[in-house]
Amino acid sequence: MKKIATIFLFISLLFETLNGVKAGFLCINGTLLANSSYGQNRNSVFSSLASQVITNRGFYNASLNSVHAVALCRRGYERQACINCVEKAIQLIKNICSNGVESFNWNGDDADHVSCLVRTTNHSTFQKLDLGPATLDESPLNIGSSAKNMTLFRQEWEATVNRTLEAATVNTSASVLKYYGVANAEFVEFPNVYMMMQCTPDITSGECKSCLEECVTYFRDVSWGKQGGTVGRPSCLFRWDLYPFYGAFANITRVPAPPGPLIPQAHAISVTSLKGKIIAIVVVPTVINLFVLLGLIRAYRQIKKSKEETSVWTGEDCISDSQFMLRFDLSMVLLATGDFSPETKIGQGGFGSVYKGILPSGQEIAVKRLTRGSGQGEIEFRNEVSLLTRLQHRNLVKLLGFCSEGEEDILIYEHVPNSSLDHFIFNEEKRVLLTWNVRYKIIEGVARGLLYLHEDSQLRIIHRDLKASNVLLDAEMNPKVSDFGMARLFNMDQTRGVTRRRVGTFGYMAPEYIKNGRLSAKTDVYSFGVVLLEMITGQSNNNYFEAMGLPAYAWKCWVAGEAASIIDPVLSRTPTNEILRFIHIGLLCVQENVAKRPTMSLVIQWLGSDTIVIPLPTTAAFTTTELHKIDAMDQAKGEAGTLSLNKLSITELSPR
Repeated sequence: MKKIATIFLFISLLFETLNGVKAGFLCINGTLLANSSYGQNRNSVFSSLASQVITNRGFYNASLNSVHAVALCRRGYERQACINCVEKAIQLIKNICSNGVESFNWNGDDADHVSCLVRTTNHSTFQKLDLGPATLDESPLNIGSSAKNMTLFRQEWEATVNRTLEAATVNTSASVLKYYGVANAEFVEFPNVYMMMQCTPDITSGECKSCLEECVTYFRDVSWGKQGGTVGRPSCLFRWDLYPFYGAFANITRVPAPPGPLIPQAHAISVTSLKGKIIAIVVVPTVINLFVLLGLIRAYRQIKKSKEETSVWTGEDCISDSQFMLRFDLSMVLLATGDFSPETKIGQGGFGSVYKGILPSGQEIAVKRLTRGSGQGEIEFRNEVSLLTRLQHRNLVKLLGFCSEGEEDILIYEHVPNSSLDHFIFNEEKRVLLTWNVRYKIIEGVARGLLYLHEDSQLRIIHRDLKASNVLLDAEMNPKVSDFGMARLFNMDQTRGVTRRRVGTFGYMAPEYIKNGRLSAKTDVYSFGVVLLEMITGQSNNNYFEAMGLPAYAWKCWVAGEAASIIDPVLSRTPTNEILRFIHIGLLCVQENVAKRPTMSLVIQWLGSDTIVIPLPTTAAFTTTELHKIDAMDQAKGEAGTLSLNKLSITELSPR
């Protein structure tokens, strides 16, 4: 009778899988007897585990004699759903792992919008990272696509992994369930991808990241090509699918759940040896037929859904059809920003306002709401989506996604808490916070971001509007280059170009670009040199603009042997020779002779070494007079793309 009951339990588990259950179960056999003290103590712990999880806000660590148990629910859980999930996991452990000393069960039910963990051991696991063994639950269906398309899909899948991993491990939430992240990615040629990661909150952020990375690696190595999967480890869980699950994506319309795996992994459950001929003859064919039927229904609906969504805004509107895009619902953006309430507004740009928001996952975001009806704002919008979705670097601001509904064009970025560099370097009170070490880190970080754009990314990009206000600072004062609305995309074998209309900000634009429209990576090098000199002096280039400009003034002092006179007094305790070397590098960047300006790779070498011999600079650019002449000429001709001090004007875009 016991064997028959176990078989029926196994059959019920299979049909639960068909109804959307995602479970990772592991039982480690021991010498536990049903009437042993360990078993009795474990039952005692189990009796109050579900209620204690609720009392302790979603996570509870219990011990009784030699029994140690951990219970955890997904962030945002509903009270009763969490209780039900924990109780179901406990029952599975009792029934399937009655003789096992150790077990863990990542139990998830899509229908109940919940996931949870219950783990038991005969030793304390609190505040200890445990990576194994792992459980794997994969979709029986393959993605199925050409090698070229799968390469693109994998690139964007990996980008979604990185976003989810960061949200799960760098979350500043005060919640007990602090290690939790979700992300969804909308592809043009592929179904949408939904991803979730979670760790037990008793380990460190670094340990959580290691655990999740191990889960991702395990899926890549074992199940890549499947339409979703779940990898569970005692300390963390990673799941992704082609539909919103667990209620983690509540603001996204749900679609039918795909079928689960045929049977649990052999290493993940201890009762597989009990299947027998009855299961093989009766259950397996039935399950296979159900899998095939559900798979066909799901594939049809997903293809239909993908076509409907891509018809809203196709790749021809903004980027190539193969380009990955992440779309946010307007309702989610409104919820995150309190309907764009004035209290959440943190800035005003040339093309709209910027708001701080908080996603349901707890992740903080910066939301740029472009001015309605602004043709130039629409160009900036499309340009940023086109470029930033294909750029990943620690010194570039991350575009998390966009929203384009009705008249609303919205860009969603990672939130960078310390605002922009100009709020520090040009502020008398805040500038004292910029020690030499901090300024060095910012200068080097900006240089590395530009090097990535010019040489190391899959694209060749000229930023065209580098300035202090477009350098954002994170919580650790790491710089992130932002605002790619005017960036110019070059072919990989193209080094320079000519444009009839110039865009950017006076004082930061290279003279050859202003006078002749000549554009190259050296255009950004000039802008970098201006920003570097501003970092040294603590003064804005605008303060010198009406006279000769900061580059020209610094050059004049250099020639007179008085370069030290321009150093910010805040840096009085820093060795003058080191700062003079940076002035030297800055002057090399702002040379009027384009050919003599260094590349960003060379700049980084110079910044990092005081033993490399640096060439002497030649005359810095004197551009103020020419700027006003060109501005007046453009106005006389009635051209739309006139330049203006500190106002960004987009007149031409050519990503190709």
